[in-house]
Amino acid sequence: MKLDLKALALTCGIFWSALLLLVSLGDMVWPEYGGKILEIAASIYPGYRGPGGIGAAIIVTLYGLVDGAIGGFVFGWLYNTFVAKGAAASAPA
Repeated sequence: MKLDLKALALTCGIFWSALLLLVSLGDMVWPEYGGKILEIAASIYPGYRGPGGIGAAIIVTLYGLVDGAIGGFVFGWLYNTFVAKGAAASAPA
């Protein structure tokens, strides 16, 4: 069974960006919440400087959307590659 790369990329992008948005909003309400996750995101995403206001939450959310979509696409592509090689290897002669 092959994965739909577009659907997987969109799903991963939306999931990861929603997670980062919720953590960012949670950090605005409870400053001790999710700070370490946002510091890690700041070390990965250029232009994002860590926990801040709504602008910072939007920036990390957009980065998460792109990053998650790329990660989902690469994961699906690798999966489909290995499934195709496995099917070819197990095909009857």
